[in-house]
Amino acid sequence: MQETTSPQARSNSPWRSPWLIGWFALIAVFLAVNGVMVYFAVTTNPGLVVEDYYDRGQDYEQHLASKLAQDPGWALRAEVPEGIKAGESRLLRFLAFDRAGQPLALDGATFYAYRPSDQGRDFSVPMELEAPGRYTVQVNFPLIGVWDALFAGRLGKDEHSVGQRFMIARP
Repeated sequence: MQETTSPQARSNSPWRSPWLIGWFALIAVFLAVNGVMVYFAVTTNPGLVVEDYYDRGQDYEQHLASKLAQDPGWALRAEVPEGIKAGESRLLRFLAFDRAGQPLALDGATFYAYRPSDQGRDFSVPMELEAPGRYTVQVNFPLIGVWDALFAGRLGKDEHSVGQRFMIARP
């Protein structure tokens, strides 16, 4: 025997209720908004704050103007390989050239790694001279996720840097 449902039984289905549809729509909007917030939290400013922010901000405009006036015209570039995984040691390079494109003989270079979500995991490593204007460092990132890095070169009292953000994958 074949069982059929009447049109009245089908119209009383809970899935046709505007209240149920409204609740599901509200939940979908809530999840979508939270997804957007997570995306922006991962891809925007890490929010790193220095301890003496007020004192440094007092003369920020003068400091910026003097920094621009002292710009030596260096061309700095960081070479970071793709697919870095947590717990693996990888070679990173820092290249420095003068205005004429000649390699710079820097007094020293340092690699700084910043973890936007955990200041306690920040670290720095001095870089080694590979060739004139080429500096290398072996780095092992302990955690997966987003890292901000600065490759800084010093010549006399001047220090200039190039920054880069990258993602460390699971091993």
